[in-house]
Amino acid sequence: MPNTPAPFPKQRPIILTVDDSKTVRRLAEHALRDFDCDVSEAANGFNALFAMEQTLPDLILLVVNMPTMDGVEMLTLLRSKPELKAIPVIMLTSPADHAVSAQIAALGVSGTLMKPFTPADLIAKICHVLELKRLRA
Repeated sequence: MPNTPAPFPKQRPIILTVDDSKTVRRLAEHALRDFDCDVSEAANGFNALFAMEQTLPDLILLVVNMPTMDGVEMLTLLRSKPELKAIPVIMLTSPADHAVSAQIAALGVSGTLMKPFTPADLIAKICHVLELKRLRA
């Protein structure tokens, strides 16, 4: 019987937080510190797309309103590219974003989370999309 190579161990999921607010990016990083995943960040859609040229995330947390390339513009671009359109996206919204809510829904997102949110709210929303393993009890 030939030797079958051992399968590669599953890579840790990568979660990319895209928000111009450093506070929100830190909140996501802090909320996810007890889970077996890697967290990366970008301050706008343009920087996020640049980072994705190196490594594709398993999930994107994407704020709607930010400079340079906003969340709707980035989501539109993601959904137009075959190699990126399957990446799940959770949109981080505010009450002021109601004007684009139909557009966001039409583009297809895995969920939305209204700001301000708690770390527990964020983890619950992520766990609906991605299986996370807790590192610590």
